[in-house]
Amino acid sequence: MKKNKHKILTAGILFTAAAGVIHIVNHTIFTTATLKDLLKSSANNYYDWRFGKIYYKKKGHGSPLLLVHDLTVYSSAYEWNKIIDKLAENHTVYALDLLGCGRSEKPKITYTNYLYVQLISDFIKNVIHEKTDVVASGFSSSFTLLACHNENELFGKLVLVNPPSLSALSKAPSKRNKLYKFILELPIFGTLIYNMKTCQSNIQLLLTEQYLFNPFLASAEMIDTHYEASHKGFGNARFLLSSIVGNYTNNSVTHALKDIDNSIVVINGDAEPQKNETKESYLTCNPAIEYFNISKTKHLPQLENPENLLEILHICI
Repeated sequence: MKKNKHKILTAGILFTAAAGVIHIVNHTIFTTATLKDLLKSSANNYYDWRFGKIYYKKKGHGSPLLLVHDLTVYSSAYEWNKIIDKLAENHTVYALDLLGCGRSEKPKITYTNYLYVQLISDFIKNVIHEKTDVVASGFSSSFTLLACHNENELFGKLVLVNPPSLSALSKAPSKRNKLYKFILELPIFGTLIYNMKTCQSNIQLLLTEQYLFNPFLASAEMIDTHYEASHKGFGNARFLLSSIVGNYTNNSVTHALKDIDNSIVVINGDAEPQKNETKESYLTCNPAIEYFNISKTKHLPQLENPENLLEILHICI
C-alpha cells in the first residue's frame, strides 16, 4: 500500500514538473515569435467589437473597399501589403485582421462561420458607414457571401480570391473533429501541440507547397510575419485553430450563391488544386459569376503576382 502511494506521489510530482517545463517552453516560444514586431499597430487602429477588439488599416480616398484575408491562424492584413497602396489611389481601403487572427483580439471561444458573418456586417455598419465592395480571400469568401445574403444593402461587388469548394464548406463537426478540438484547447499540452503545428518549418512548408506556385518567393519576412501572426495572443491563439480543425468555421453557401444578385467575381490561382471543381459548382449555383485565372500562382496571388491581380481588380471594381 505504501509502495503504491509512493508511486502515485512520484508520478504526480513528475507530471507537475513536466507541465511546468512545458509551460515555460510554450511561453518562451510565444515571446520569441513576436520579438521582431513585424505586425505593428497603434491604439487608433482598433474597432471595439462586442466579441473583441478588431485591428484594421485604412488608406486612401474614394469609394470604400474592404479587404478580408484568408481564415487561418497564420493570416492577417499583411496578406494585402503588395496591393493596398495601389488600390488606395482610387478607393478608401480597409484591411482588417479577423477576430482570432494577427493583431486582433483572440478570445477563448468557439469561432464559427456565423461569428464572422456578424463581424463583416458590423464592421461595414459601424466603421465604414456605407455600401462597400469586398475582396475576400480563401475561406473568408464563405462568410462574406453569407453576410451579403443576410444584409444585401451593405454590400456592393464581391470579389472572391480562391474561395473554398462547396463540398469543403459542407463538412460538419464529427466526433473525431470534436475530440481534436478538445485536445487543442487543453491548457499547457494543447498549447504545446499548437506550437508544434505552427513552428517556422511547418509555416515555410505551407507557403512553399500549398500557398505559392514559386516556392522561392517565400521570403524570410513572409515566413516570419505568418509565424508572428500565429503567435500573437499567446495561448489564446490555439482556439481559432481548434475551431477550424473542428469544422466549426464551415457553413454551406449554396443558398446564398443562388439568391445573391450582387456582381460576384471569382479569381483563381491557375495552380490552385480543385479550382475546376470549385468553378463548376459555383457556376451551377450562379451562372452570372465572372471567372478569372492568374497564371503561375497558387493560393495567394495577392502576394505572388500582385500586378495581375490589380489589373483584374481595376476591371471589376
